[in-house]
Order: sequence, then C-alpha cells, then structure tokens
Amino acid sequence: MADKKKTGKGTKRPLGISTKSVHGGEERHKYGDSVTVPIVQSSTFIFRDENDIREYTSGHKKRFEYARYGTPTTRTAELKLAELEGAEDAQLFDCGMSALTSALLANLSMGDHLVITRDVYKKTLQFAKNDLPRFGIEVSIAEPCAEAVGEAITPRTKVIFSESPTNPYGHVVDLGKIGKIGKKAGVLVFLDSTFATPYNMKPLDYGVDLVIHSATKYLAGHNDIMAGVVLGNADLVGKIRAYQKTTGGCTDAHSAYLLIRGLKTFALRVERQNRTTMEVAKYLEKHPRVKRVWYTGLPSHPCHEIAKKQMKGFGGCMSFEVDATLSGVQRFLRNLKIAQMGPSLGGTETLITHPASITYYDMTRKQRYDIGMTDQLVRLALGVEDVEDIIADLEQALAKI
Repeated sequence: MADKKKTGKGTKRPLGISTKSVHGGEERHKYGDSVTVPIVQSSTFIFRDENDIREYTSGHKKRFEYARYGTPTTRTAELKLAELEGAEDAQLFDCGMSALTSALLANLSMGDHLVITRDVYKKTLQFAKNDLPRFGIEVSIAEPCAEAVGEAITPRTKVIFSESPTNPYGHVVDLGKIGKIGKKAGVLVFLDSTFATPYNMKPLDYGVDLVIHSATKYLAGHNDIMAGVVLGNADLVGKIRAYQKTTGGCTDAHSAYLLIRGLKTFALRVERQNRTTMEVAKYLEKHPRVKRVWYTGLPSHPCHEIAKKQMKGFGGCMSFEVDATLSGVQRFLRNLKIAQMGPSLGGTETLITHPASITYYDMTRKQRYDIGMTDQLVRLALGVEDVEDIIADLEQALAKI
C-alpha cells in the first residue's frame, strides 16, 4: 500500500500510524473478498508449468515456493511492519532472538569485530560473549554511550550493536551520535528497539542501519505468539533473508496472521500504555514504600533529556525499587490482584517480574548486585487495563508489606 495520500489540493502527506497499522502492507482486494488477510496454511506452493518455473528462477516473476522462504500471510506482515518502521524491507523470524542472532551471523565472519553495549538483554549479551568468539569473532563490550562506543571501534569492527531503551533500567542511547560514529567508521549500526516500538521512536531516522524487534511484545501485543523482525534497507534485509533460507527460524502463517491482527490496534495500545505508565510512575515516585522509580518519562531518570529528544512517548515498561527486605518484596508481589507475575511485556495484560529471582536466578547475590539487580528491584510492564485499577492494586499490595 502506498505511504502517501492525496489531499483535496493535490498534495501528498504521510499516512498516520493508526492508518498504517490497519491498512499498511495489505492489498485492497483480498482473496474471497475478505476484509482480513487470509491465512495461507500451506508448506508448498505449486508451479503450473515449465514456463512458470522459468519465470520464477530467472527472477522475472515474484511468487512463493516453500514456506521457509515466505508465504503470502507472512509477507503481508513484513510489509505492514516495514511501513510502521519507515523501512524499505522487513524479514520475519520465529522469535526476537532468532532475528537478532541471524542478523549478526549474516553480517559477521571469522576475524571480524563486534562492539556491543553493556546494558542489553541478558541473552543477547550471552550470545555475544559466549557464542560469537567460537566462530572467531572478537567482541568488545562498551558502556552505553557514544564516546565509549567510539573508543571501542577497531579497523576490524563490522557492527555496533545496542539497545534502547534498555531492560530493566530504561537507559537510552543517543542514536544520532551512535549513527554518526558508525557512518564515519564505515560500520553498521544495529539496534534492538523492542521497548521503544515504532510508535515511540524511529531509529532509522538517526542513522541506524538495522532495527530489530521482538514482535512477541508490543507489535503482536496479546501475549499469544512468538515472532521477531529485522527492518532496514532492502539490500541489508535481503542478505539476512538469504541467511534465513538456509538456517530456518521462519514464522508460520498462523502466527503471522495473529501478528497482523495484533498490529491493527498497535497504535491504540501503545498510546494507552504510554499514558498509563506515566501516571503509574508519577504515583510510585511519591509512594513512601518506593525508594526509586526508573522510567525515562520522569525528569529524575538520567536519560530523560535524550529520551525527550528522540522519542515520541516513553513506553509501557518501568522499574522501581521497593523499600523493603526480600521477604517484604515477595509479600508485595503475592498480594497483587491485577498485575500478574511473568517475565514478558508489551501485551494487553499487566505483568510484573522480579529480575533477581526470575531472570538472574543463576547468579550469586554479589554477582547480581554488581550489575544492579538488587533484591528490591521489580519491573512493571503495563497493559491496557484502567489506570485507576492498576494504581489501586499497587496501593493495596504495597500496604501489605
């Protein structure tokens, strides 16, 4: 679908993000005259004759061959996501980590060097530290600031990888500075933008080359599928698509359909989650049982000014430190009635997690504290419930500490 719309005066203007969420990537007239995109539940797509084969293999005809290489349903989801992100192309994967690892392995070879910022998702950092060196790829871990990233670059650096905002403290990197550093050095810049979403931030506008999302979270938005996506220019995405054709990690048509369905309300959900999280953050910042709130929308957050510069909204996830012992924190979590304990985010249900006991359970207490994962820290991912009910739920649970 076209990204521009004619006005009464014959000029063109960009479509709004809600319109893109509903109509982006879709054909106006669909199979069977259906309103929604059909699920093409087929592993194989037949050729009609030898001319059909010849036109396809020569590149003169675009069509589908085998579901690992794509289906009409998955392609529609990719085109919709590309419109939302402002990217030339997108490639779907079966989960966010599959998208991330494939993007790196498709662009790094033996002898290459990767610069990755310290404050990224735990499994991302583990992959960089433990797995990439086995393939002869050197990895440097830098602090999440432009100066540190610039100093870590070597003549063999091929990719800079960062995440913004980060989990669980919501640190934000200055994308403009990182983008300029990458361009000057001739290095690709990859960014995990899952927490920001295309609603709140457009990394490609700041010089980022490839954006990665766990589409499981805000994009699908209903806690019912797994999916990941990489987005960027057509050549870069095409390189990663070719890698996926060999290694797999593809999304099935039914999951792609559910992703398309979730995207219809993407803008509505994220706008609501932005507002709700801001109200909850302000409430918790004043609560006597809360030592500190970490939310980029608050002036108290160390990255607030950078976030204001490059983000439309501040997202639906925040962290806070409860003023209690470990047993007090556990009592607070047990007494919540609406927020449920779970390690994910971005869906319609509000989820809360205790990183020390769920994500970093395999570390000693000292190891956890060295990286800021204290017994008092909890992460709250807001859903779409009424904010008054969420605040009342937090109030009654905090009162029982």
